[in-house]
Amino acid sequence: MEQTLDTKIKEAIWTANNLFKRGKATGSVANLSFLHEGNMYVTATGTCFGNLKPEEFAVLDIEGVRLNETKPSKEWPLHLSVYKAKPDASAVLHVHSTYSVLWSCLSGLNESDCMPNHTPYLKMKLGTVGLIPYEKPGSQELFNAFDKRVHTSDGWLLSHHGPVVPGKGIMEAFYALEELEESAHIAWELRKLATGVTRYE
Repeated sequence: MEQTLDTKIKEAIWTANNLFKRGKATGSVANLSFLHEGNMYVTATGTCFGNLKPEEFAVLDIEGVRLNETKPSKEWPLHLSVYKAKPDASAVLHVHSTYSVLWSCLSGLNESDCMPNHTPYLKMKLGTVGLIPYEKPGSQELFNAFDKRVHTSDGWLLSHHGPVVPGKGIMEAFYALEELEESAHIAWELRKLATGVTRYE
């Protein structure tokens, strides 16, 4: 049985608040969404994960047509692209978490799977992590670049920008995002050590 809209909103707010408290989201630049009865609920433009409110969700249909008066985050097309490409996805998180952004700035990364397998947990919680070449946040160029690569990976790092992570629900997306950021942290620290540590296989 599908969760009620109230339950989904409560989970979304809990997730936003906790990402903010844990330093994974800052200011008003993060955004999240979830599906309910075929429509997309996405955080409004200018909202802060630290004090997100139930009324701060814009509602759009699956074609991107606005169904309420709330203005959505300018990056809502990224969320819609995920839903169209990944039928199992019912939630999407996008933040600018430190280690994921740091890792996305490196040169020579594999665009279809850019995150090293130093532990097994990222693959268990998310899967492959594609790298999207840098384009200006909120731009049509970014949305076009994302659309071209959305089918080739399970989650994504926007270069010099931050992760986009889907899930079957808000909590699953939250767990996957936490694992991605932890994996990026581990990879960054091991890179600094430069001791030739092998990857998990």
